Amino acid sequence: MPVPPPERIVELVSDLLAEEGYDLEDVVVTAAGKHSTVRLLVDSDAGLSLDEAARLSRVVSEAFDSVSDFGEAPYMLEVTSPGVGRPLVHDRHWRRAQGRKAKIQLADETIVARVGELVGDEIRVVLPDRAGPFVRAIPLSEIRHAVVEVEFAKPNPRELELAGGLPDGRAAAGEIAEVLGDEEDEEEDVNETRLDK
Repeated sequence: MPVPPPERIVELVSDLLAEEGYDLEDVVVTAAGKHSTVRLLVDSDAGLSLDEAARLSRVVSEAFDSVSDFGEAPYMLEVTSPGVGRPLVHDRHWRRAQGRKAKIQLADETIVARVGELVGDEIRVVLPDRAGPFVRAIPLSEIRHAVVEVEFAKPNPRELELAGGLPDGRAAAGEIAEVLGDEEDEEEDVNETRLDK
C-alpha cells in the first residue's frame, strides 16, 4: 500500500502540529519506486530550529505509526521550514516576513520593499529613496504575488526601524548569511527521518 495522499496527511498532522505551536504550510509527497518522501513544511512566529524539526519529526512519526494508512511501504519523512521561496499569502506570512525585503507585484507595478507591520488589511512597506526610506501602505487585496527576496547583507538600519524591526526569534538577513555561509536557501531547516515499515 503506498503512502496516503497529501490531503490525508494534512488530516493526520495539522491539528497535531497546531497543538505544538506550528502551522502546516504544505505537504509534498514524492514517490520514487517503492520508496516515498513525505515532506512537511511547517512554520511558527519564532521560526523552526533544527532541534524543533527533529522533535516534530518524532511526534509526526508516532502519529503515522498509529494509523493503518501508511501500510508497509517504506518512506522518508522530512520536516522543514518553507524557506524564502514561499509566496506571502496569509496574514501570518506577512507578520513573519516583517523586516525582510520582498518582491511585490501589484496590478500596475512591481516593487522591492522591506516588509513592515500588518495593520488591518494593509501591509506597510518601506521603500528606498534618495531622500531617505519612506513607508507606504498597500491593501492586501491589491497584491497579486509577493515573495521574500534573499538578502545576504545586513539591512539598512533606518529601513529596519521604519519596518518595525524583526519579529521575535527571527534573525536579520546578514546574521543568517553568516551562519549558513554559501547555502542557497537562507532559512530552510531540514530534519529527515528514515522509516522502513
